[in-house]
Amino acid sequence: MSKKKLPSRTEDFNDWYNTVVIRADLADYGPARGTMIVKPYGWTLWENMQQALDRRFKDTGHVNAGFPMFIPKSFIDREASHVEGFSPELAVVTIGGGKQLEEPLVVRPTSETIIGYAYSKWIKSYRDLPVLINLWNSVVRWELRTKLFLRTLEFWWQEGHTAHATYEQAQEETLQMLEVYIDFARNEAAIPPFFGRKSNSEKFPGADVTYSIEAMMGDKKALQAGTSHNLGQNFAKAFDIQYLDPNNEMQYCWTTSWGLSTRFIGAMIMTHGDDQGLIMPPRLAPHQAVLIPIYKDEDQKATVMDSVASVSAELIEQGIRVKVDDREGFTPGHKFNYWELRGVPVRIEIGPKDVANQSVALARRDVLGREGKSIVPQESVTSAVNDLLIDIQHSLLERATNFRDSNTSEPRDYAHFKEIVADGFAFAWWCGGETCETAIKNETKATSRCIPDSGLEDEDGKCIYCGEMSTDKVYFARSY
Repeated sequence: MSKKKLPSRTEDFNDWYNTVVIRADLADYGPARGTMIVKPYGWTLWENMQQALDRRFKDTGHVNAGFPMFIPKSFIDREASHVEGFSPELAVVTIGGGKQLEEPLVVRPTSETIIGYAYSKWIKSYRDLPVLINLWNSVVRWELRTKLFLRTLEFWWQEGHTAHATYEQAQEETLQMLEVYIDFARNEAAIPPFFGRKSNSEKFPGADVTYSIEAMMGDKKALQAGTSHNLGQNFAKAFDIQYLDPNNEMQYCWTTSWGLSTRFIGAMIMTHGDDQGLIMPPRLAPHQAVLIPIYKDEDQKATVMDSVASVSAELIEQGIRVKVDDREGFTPGHKFNYWELRGVPVRIEIGPKDVANQSVALARRDVLGREGKSIVPQESVTSAVNDLLIDIQHSLLERATNFRDSNTSEPRDYAHFKEIVADGFAFAWWCGGETCETAIKNETKATSRCIPDSGLEDEDGKCIYCGEMSTDKVYFARSY
């Protein structure tokens, strides 16, 4: 690892982010422009995210399946707004096996169309509904401006696809999965998102309505971190997904889709990291604790390593993900910095004095310096580490919530609005007109992020831009 200090987050957030991703061994650049190699440390983090999400999906009745990555180009063309939204980002295969293909194949940008094709064959009766399927795969979107994890030509994600007999059931599913994402963000990633529906201009191509979770990053920009779409009957009609209802009448299904990707890794980096590197939320961290032995000679090594082995075994037995850094040729100080950069929540130090005193030294990643250190008896190390992990998880969420709230304001007028979105989120009335929305974007670079669906039913105000009466209050921010 290079000894050069990381760029400062406050001085150059973008450079800080790119440097941390590379030096913390999360990812590397692929040989083709805009592609990403996810390294083992980053992939383990993604696996932990997968497990936390997959458990929630299965608890809500969903099952996993696999679908092809090659989709006939004609499928994309069937849903008008879908093709309009995705055409600029498509990767298209025209030659296979050295021969020109009869029909071009699109490398999967998302799976609504191939799902529609399959569901039209599988669903015949109301008894076949609902269909609740999730996919774990990668997709390709030909992005012009790329950034590791946040926007790459290929990225990994989950995409859920469901079919229902009624609009009400589809809407219930859409909102249920939004709640799953909110719960995951808060309780696993320690990220407190704003959430609500997207404006018509920001919704998913082919959806009747899109809901999203929007997180504030450390530079006060917004990141769309997960989306849930009620697709209405748009794809059902495009792909003829029909069922025979109890009255022996043919009806079109109502469908949904929802997704969360490796972009969320970028969200965690930018929400929690500091000038020393990553800070991993304990529930998702690849290693929850790193154990560092400290000794000067072989005699000390033997006794210290015996204690390290005992503590490690006890932690592992209690389900704590622990890493023993027993590498030769590196000083303890180097190892401290190495694991601080990688954001391991708890560091455990054991040296000769600790062995003699039957104690261990603990250091928490989120609180550097003396305030974050403690000495505990070896016999209570498991409970102490568990308590620390719980407290760190809570503290990260609290810290992120306070940061979000302290940098979100309600503007007095449009001049004040422009000041707010230059360095934070604005929560402002909007008339719903695309003209105002576009003007705001052009003049401030801020976009509408989401419209909360609750708490404002009995209120109205004046649009921050045109002054017309409004019933929607919207979060605006500059975004990634």
